[in-house]
Amino acid sequence: MIRLEGLEKVYPAARGQAAHLALKGIDLTIGRGEIFGIIGRSGAGKSTLIRTINRLEKVTGGRVLVDGVDIAGLSNAELTAFRRRVGMVFQHFNLLSSRTVFGNVALPLELAKTPKAEIAARVAPMLELVGLSDKRDRYPAELSGGQKQRVGIARALVAEPMVLLCDEVTSALDPETTQQILDLLRDINRRLDLTMVVITHEMSVVRDLCDKVAVIDDGGIVEQGNVFDVFVRPEHPTTQALIAGEIEAALPKSLHRIIHGAPQKDGENPVVKVVFTGPNAYEPIISQLSRVAGIDFNILAGQVDYIQNRPFGILFVEAKGGLAEAERAIAFIQSRNLSAEIIGYVDPDTVPAG
Repeated sequence: MIRLEGLEKVYPAARGQAAHLALKGIDLTIGRGEIFGIIGRSGAGKSTLIRTINRLEKVTGGRVLVDGVDIAGLSNAELTAFRRRVGMVFQHFNLLSSRTVFGNVALPLELAKTPKAEIAARVAPMLELVGLSDKRDRYPAELSGGQKQRVGIARALVAEPMVLLCDEVTSALDPETTQQILDLLRDINRRLDLTMVVITHEMSVVRDLCDKVAVIDDGGIVEQGNVFDVFVRPEHPTTQALIAGEIEAALPKSLHRIIHGAPQKDGENPVVKVVFTGPNAYEPIISQLSRVAGIDFNILAGQVDYIQNRPFGILFVEAKGGLAEAERAIAFIQSRNLSAEIIGYVDPDTVPAG
């Protein structure tokens, strides 16, 4: 549905500042019906990138093709018609306070001079789709943040777009409402087979919503792939840093302070980090380890999550024995196509109780 080829965007020098290269050689392919996430830190270029897809930003170099059409060659009239087919949902809702829910959703159709009867016939099912049929005559001031974002989604969908662009759509929402909006977007994707491009700085949004993801840093794509693969095997330092807040935080700070690296001191036990992925993630590995290594294992911390309906977990265990037993346990874990490594050593008397 969307193909970006060698995309570059340069902002010219202004007010004594040098020209800024905002996008550098971006190559991306987004399939029809996919939910594609673009994630990066503030200032990485992700908002500039999404605005090139509907030509709110003109590119300096490269091409943007949407449904096979190079949008740089569109006339003004063609561009207007094209933008009606590319819906956009914003972080801060952008609703008109003087219009009701119905009026806000109907606005794109009114601007396109759609007949009133057709407007009513198209707005009503959109309100039902986003769960706001009972709020059609309310004004934005009477709505919660989540309800306002649902209005924004309905407004973006009422023109029956082929692509939906979502720019930080959950950043202004609390965690519970965020999850509700993500569930709604996933449901809309399934019902309408709608291609979505999601800009975010939150890895949890990518994990819970997207099929594929590209990581942007300093204007360039540094890593991309299926969400599960990028989460489980991040390669670039930027990706690793973004994921660390979601996954690696499984080891509490209290344990960070008492675990140290080699060499092992007398009486200290190895601490093993086990990463669970794939079909073998369901096996009772810890109980098997005790039999194979002949020692007990103390679970220090861990978490298990599901990414694209596939299990992914990290477990930190203290091997109540020597280095040889711990290495035997690691060899067994690796034989099950799971990942394990010794991350340090700990005095068993310093491990917090409970």
